[in-house]
Amino acid sequence: MDGSSEHDARLEVRGGRRLEGEVVLSGAKNSALKLLAASLLTTDPCVIRRVPRITDVATMVTMLRALGAQADPVGDGDVLRVHAGSGLSGCAPYELVRTMRASIIVMGPLVARLGEATIAMPGGCNIGPRRIDFHIRGLEKLGAHIDIDHGFIRVHSDGLKGAVVPLDYPSVGATENLLMAATAAEGETVIENAAREPEIMDLCAFLAGMGAEIEGAGTSTIHIAGGRPLHGVDHAVIADRIEAGTYLLMGAATSGRVTTIGLDPAHLELFLTKLRAMGVQVEEGEERITVSRDGPLAPVDISTLPHPGFATDLQAQTMVLLSLAEGTSIITENVFENRFVVVDELNRLGAGIETSGHHAVIAGPRSLSGTVVEAPDLRGGAALVTAGLVADGQTEVRSVYHIDRGYEDLTGKLRILGADVSRAGEGPRTEPEMPASLKSCDDEAVRSA
Repeated sequence: MDGSSEHDARLEVRGGRRLEGEVVLSGAKNSALKLLAASLLTTDPCVIRRVPRITDVATMVTMLRALGAQADPVGDGDVLRVHAGSGLSGCAPYELVRTMRASIIVMGPLVARLGEATIAMPGGCNIGPRRIDFHIRGLEKLGAHIDIDHGFIRVHSDGLKGAVVPLDYPSVGATENLLMAATAAEGETVIENAAREPEIMDLCAFLAGMGAEIEGAGTSTIHIAGGRPLHGVDHAVIADRIEAGTYLLMGAATSGRVTTIGLDPAHLELFLTKLRAMGVQVEEGEERITVSRDGPLAPVDISTLPHPGFATDLQAQTMVLLSLAEGTSIITENVFENRFVVVDELNRLGAGIETSGHHAVIAGPRSLSGTVVEAPDLRGGAALVTAGLVADGQTEVRSVYHIDRGYEDLTGKLRILGADVSRAGEGPRTEPEMPASLKSCDDEAVRSA
């Protein structure tokens, strides 16, 4: 044993190669995690296809097992079978929730199924506060009683009742939790100012396949007729639009020609519009998007907003492309306040980005030079790899475990496109461990956490 671990892994990226070829997209991280949670709503088995093999999914699978559900791969591919039969627990262990904010999404289905849930306050990427009060106030509107004590959220209900739930902000997580809880509520629930992301539409399609009655998916007002019996479903996860955007940006940055396969271009409409404004050639087909570039890049201004606005999850990677543009661009971050945490590392490569509050000023064009950098979070890590692909010399991206949370086989897919990239310093890959503590949600266990 050399003492190495997956946290020691790093990516070695040698820049200067044009990326060319096709990338078959994986299932969307931000959808797969929620569909896995939604499988808790029924005692029947659910089959979920095109599940990305990433560490966040591994964590969610471990979470489901800790809750008492069976969650097992089918064959050698990307298919998971989840069976939440009898013996389901309402306690989501701290050891798992602290590593992934998306874990809070089990709260809605647990309350719907069991009438109670105890969830540790969530962790995850350090990109600023993602308020859970939208989740809490929404569930209270449905009749749930909620207490927060010793870092845990305790939810109890003697029977959820449909209600009109206006969200102050179109929170994706709150919309998803409310959608799942509302399937068990007596009467109709109306979510106003609901999130409109494609992943919300995928969850609604999954729930409809289970027997739920939902109208308005993809709009800001969603109606759920509660109390319908739910059964198992066989469903394929939509393609990951953030993965697609990342590879398209990498292709444009290297003056290459890259095609993503599997995604409806409508899911990236504004993003593709901005690429065209920068001078990138964009071709759209049925579940195909191709970018190419053979000329200079023009500066553009970008403001991140909830869908259908410009996705915050593509902001850091786009910043790299803008650093190559001939002129000054401004990015305004309106979703997460710490999304600029990667700027210091990009500047180590020569990006020359200045930030003030929630604005970043990118003055290009810049010549990037390889060095050693640290991935601060998932999307920031992808941005550093993007920068390394165009930088002179070798770039070493450390803390690659952040990237592994959301990108399936990034190294392999980049090599298919012709990139010179490899992983190093890695010990044996391991699955998240089943928590030894918090097997129950009694007061003593919670207080000792």
